Amino acid sequence: MDLRLAVYQLASDHALDAQQTRQLQEVAGFQREPARLAYWLPRGVAVLGAALLGMGLICWVAANWEDLGRMGRFALLQGMLAAACLGAFAVPRARVPLLLLALLTIGGLFAYFGQTYQTGADPWQLFALWVVLALPLCLVARSDVLWTPWMLIFSTAAALWMQAHAHHSWRIDSSDLPIFVSGWLAVLLACAFVSPLLARWTGAGSWALRLGLVLATILITGTAVSALFGNDIASPYWAGLGLLAVAGVLLAMRKFFDVFGLSAVALGLNTLLVGGLTHVLFNGHGDGVGALTVLGLLAAVLLALTVQGILWRTRQEAA
Repeated sequence: MDLRLAVYQLASDHALDAQQTRQLQEVAGFQREPARLAYWLPRGVAVLGAALLGMGLICWVAANWEDLGRMGRFALLQGMLAAACLGAFAVPRARVPLLLLALLTIGGLFAYFGQTYQTGADPWQLFALWVVLALPLCLVARSDVLWTPWMLIFSTAAALWMQAHAHHSWRIDSSDLPIFVSGWLAVLLACAFVSPLLARWTGAGSWALRLGLVLATILITGTAVSALFGNDIASPYWAGLGLLAVAGVLLAMRKFFDVFGLSAVALGLNTLLVGGLTHVLFNGHGDGVGALTVLGLLAAVLLALTVQGILWRTRQEAA
């Protein structure tokens, strides 16, 4: 229930006058500053400013492409990168936003390099190099402010690598199973790297892990569901289903429990199971209405069991 609505309801039920209502609002804390606002507000503004400055720099270089020479563009981007790193070393209180600015500038520098020289490198190689060069910044910052975009960059590199090495870019084939499994495992290993297991050394919090689990689930589920479009269920479907099942079991354990990540993985499992049921029911060329009814009932039961299981595990963990 909303606290403000509850206060108004109490004032109405007990016929409080204006002064008594104000006293009740003061007791509820409406007039007080939110908890830790003075701590989080300047840090949030600094991080937002660094993100806007980094993206604004990239857009500014693109907007002034004809006015700046090749050396001028490189000097601007590299100068911003050097200034951000030196500033992070000289001003520890501004280290996190400045290192975020440096991370974004690395991406802009690689994008400009690829556009200028046309080296023929695959896009995944630039993203992979971005991941490697940004890793020391993340280890120094020890904050999810950097680990979260790092995880996004890593997942993008893995997805582009899979697309570049798959034999069929327009369909999922069982012959590409080693490529898909390698990409999936790479993202899941990155999730393990930013998990609480290594938080003592990385300083990563929960948001980087949660984003990684969501991206890994999307990557695995999308590839595995695409494998259902053939006449037979291709092996990437079974591999994705098994991998998500293992991830779900691990996240349900006390040592690795995370309700957000468990919910994301459970949604991916439900999607794959319903997709598999759809393939089986509608490839049999039976009654379409009957198959659709059975599919809807099974999907509803599966979703209800999943929600109940997650709620039971959450209550058990809270107890």
